[in-house]
Amino acid sequence: MTSAPSPGRAPLADRFDGLLFFPVTAYGPDGALDLDAFRAHVRGGVEAGAAAVFACCGTGEFHALTPEEFRACVAAAVEEAAGRVPVVAGTGYGTALAVRYARLAEEAGADGLLAMPPYLVVADQAGLLRHYTALARATSLDVIVYQRDNAVLTPATAVALARVDGVIGLKDGLGDLDLMQRVVSAVRAEGLDLCYFNGLPTAELTAPAYRGIGVTLYSSAVFCFAPDIALAFHRALRDGDDATADRLIDGFYRPLVELRAQGRGYAVSLVKAGVRLGGLDVGGVRPPLSEPAPAHVEELARLVEHGRALLAPGPGGER
Repeated sequence: MTSAPSPGRAPLADRFDGLLFFPVTAYGPDGALDLDAFRAHVRGGVEAGAAAVFACCGTGEFHALTPEEFRACVAAAVEEAAGRVPVVAGTGYGTALAVRYARLAEEAGADGLLAMPPYLVVADQAGLLRHYTALARATSLDVIVYQRDNAVLTPATAVALARVDGVIGLKDGLGDLDLMQRVVSAVRAEGLDLCYFNGLPTAELTAPAYRGIGVTLYSSAVFCFAPDIALAFHRALRDGDDATADRLIDGFYRPLVELRAQGRGYAVSLVKAGVRLGGLDVGGVRPPLSEPAPAHVEELARLVEHGRALLAPGPGGER
C-alpha cells in the first residue's frame, strides 16, 4: 500500500520511471567523508538522466557509515536532486537501529527507504513481517523491502507486507525467478500492488528475464561509472531493440559480471574504481572491503572502452 504523497507530488512508486541510480559514497585521502565529491557524483547522475537516487545503500557502503555521516550524505543527495527525482535512503541492522536510520533519513528530507536485510540473524517469516511493519510505522516515508541473503519472503509474507501502510515495493536481490513469479501472482491475486525491482548486481544481465514476469525496474551499478552505456541498454530494452541489447550483453555486461566475480566485494569496490576511472576521485572502500586488484581495474577500463565502442555506428556497432 502507498502512503499519501505530499501535496502536489505523485506517489513515490509512480515516480520511478527509468534507471535507478545507487551512488557510491565518497571518501577523501584520510578516509573521511568527502561530501563535495559525493555531491558531484549525485549531481552528475541526476543530470545524466537517473530516475531516482538511492543514497547510502549497498553500493553506497551503508554498513560503513556512522549515523552522522549517513544523515549528511542523505541531506546532500536531497539537496543535489532538488526535487527533480526522488531520493531513497538505505536503512538496516536490527529493528531499533533501522528505525533510527529511517528517522535520520526523514529528517534529511528523503522520499523513501530501502530496507536492507536485518543484521546477522536469520529470522522466520513472522519476524521479518514484524520488522518491516515496525519500520514502516516509524516514519512517514515509504518503504521498499530488499529481499536477499537472510531476508527472503514467501508469497504469503509478501501479500501481508503489501497490506502494510507505507510498504510500497520489493527489490529482489535473490534471483529466484520462480519465487518472484509466485510473489507477483499472489500479490496481484489479492487485488494488491507492489512496485518490483530487479536488484541483482549488474542487473542488466538478467533484466530481459525479469521483464518476462513483469519486473521492468532495475538498479544499475554501471550507471555510476558509464551512464551512457547504461542508458543505451535501458533504451534498447524499453524499445524492443533486441540487437543492441544482445550486443551489449554479449560484449559488455556478461564480461563485466565475470570480472566482478573475480573478487569479493567487487560489487562495490569495482564500481568505485570505475567512478575513479571516469575522472571523479571518490576514494577507496572502507574496511572490511578491499580495493580491486590493479589488473582487474585495467580490465574494467578496457571493458568500458569496448562497451562504448559497441554504441558507436559502424561495423559491429550499428544502432
